[in-house]
Amino acid sequence: MSDVWRTALVEAIAFMKAAERPDEAWLRRIEVGDGAGWLLPVCRLHRRDDALIARLSRWRDASQFAFPTRFPVTEDGTRRWLDVALLERADRMLFLVTDAVGAPIGHVGLVVHADAIEADNIVRGEDGAPGLMGPALLALLAWAEQEAAPPEVFLRVLDENAHAIGFYHRLGFVDGSREDLVERRDGERVTLMPAGPGDPVDARFLRMDLRRAAAAQEGVVLTAGPSISAREVAYAADAARTGWNGRWSAYLDRFEAGFRDLLDVPCAVATSCGTGALHLAFAACGIGPGDEVIVPDITWVATANAVAYTGATPVFCDVEAGTWCMDPDAFERAITPRTRVVAPVHLYGQPARMERIVEIARAHGLLVVEDAAPAIGATRHGRLCGTFGDLAAFSFQGAKLLVTGEGGMLVGTNEELFARARSLWDQGRVPGTFDIAELGWKYKMANVQAAIGLGQLERLAPQVEAKRRLHAWYREELAGVPGLELQVEDDGSRSIYWMSNVRVLPASGTTRDAVRDHLRAVGVDTRPVFPTISQYPYWERRQAAAPVAAVIAAEGINLPSGVRLGRADVARVGAALRGAVDVAAAA
Repeated sequence: MSDVWRTALVEAIAFMKAAERPDEAWLRRIEVGDGAGWLLPVCRLHRRDDALIARLSRWRDASQFAFPTRFPVTEDGTRRWLDVALLERADRMLFLVTDAVGAPIGHVGLVVHADAIEADNIVRGEDGAPGLMGPALLALLAWAEQEAAPPEVFLRVLDENAHAIGFYHRLGFVDGSREDLVERRDGERVTLMPAGPGDPVDARFLRMDLRRAAAAQEGVVLTAGPSISAREVAYAADAARTGWNGRWSAYLDRFEAGFRDLLDVPCAVATSCGTGALHLAFAACGIGPGDEVIVPDITWVATANAVAYTGATPVFCDVEAGTWCMDPDAFERAITPRTRVVAPVHLYGQPARMERIVEIARAHGLLVVEDAAPAIGATRHGRLCGTFGDLAAFSFQGAKLLVTGEGGMLVGTNEELFARARSLWDQGRVPGTFDIAELGWKYKMANVQAAIGLGQLERLAPQVEAKRRLHAWYREELAGVPGLELQVEDDGSRSIYWMSNVRVLPASGTTRDAVRDHLRAVGVDTRPVFPTISQYPYWERRQAAAPVAAVIAAEGINLPSGVRLGRADVARVGAALRGAVDVAAAA
């Protein structure tokens, strides 16, 4: 089993614990209900909070009966427990449960195991805010699900604690195995330990597993939607408060460095949008009127528009039926003496067959600019998209996997081309001076945006896994449904499935538009796959639509693919798709 989830959750815990000031701690809070209360992370700040130490001591003393270890509680002992058993443990986290105005009423925690998480330290310490502890525990588990989607969730409770067991039953936990315990005494300390063969049984732990299936979201199931955590909120707030003058690029520098490290490329610069990154790439290649750039006939129009911004001509080639990405053979057939650059697109997070595309390009002396806008984290034969060509562009528009609202990143393996692109990115400036070498543009990203992007980048791996899990659910839902064919990854590719897509084939007995109408009527949002962009009216050079691209454009649908969608949401979409086919069959 992949340990991506565990690494992600441990990193999220470390971030939550790192706050040193009250404002930093509150920026990391988790909402309970609709503002009914809050989960405040117990963090470094609380090491010096004497009032909290006294409160935790009082709560522990009053709740001894629920713990497997019982001893005289002191404030010094509580301080050591807080420091050693919680703050210094990478696999443990504790949150204060507060009411709507921030007054602590209890705490909940979790422990990260190798293959599951355990809810732990669930204590109501104060009266008031009735009914808050249950939603608080569920909010904590929802946070863990958003951060990492652990494979299992459980808790342990003493079998004699009927009140707590009933409470957990109401939250969706079910009885599991029981573990025999034996009482051991060491002075005033009493510990319930696992019983060995022949030991008397003094108590039992009941393991309770969370089996509560998340309900499908109400209202329309949208095609996209990001995951924004406390990390992005905290970084953005810090950038808004401190990211000026001498620190104007603090988060930009970290964001760009993170991209260089992730892709293992020498060059990266954040841009105001993905289209701007593409424009800079093509401009750095030195193309202009009379030159041609080959692009696939299915992509967002920005790929071709960025070519046209330079005065060069986009030439459209066909795509492959399986991946919907540039067909290397069609690319090779489209090369003419005027071709200078090829711009493959990793469409919807699917890697293009870059090894063949680059081989053809080099044989013809062409530069390679990857449009990796929707493909951060996708790989081809283990190599990340964006690292095959001379330059590559990514997008962080609000529907993408990694979002900053708007924004992009230009990366490069060709340092000479990148140096020119970076100058053009900054008005054509000679680096380190106010001298302008040539006409340039201002395509810079704002530091506050980069702060959000950094938080997103640090959470990339679990978000990729969430997208892949979503697509696996769609495969389950649509298995055996006649005439519906999902876009799938090619051999050697690992897609991020930014969008899960389906083709409505003639065998379905219906059409793409009829399916979309049916889904819209039952509250499922979709988008049509990009049209063949060669057919837009403003291109000076007219081309017929590429044949495979034209079929995909007529039959393809972007399904709801927001990174926070759950299994029940996909089941709702799957039922709607099957219903659309059934309606056609009955007609």
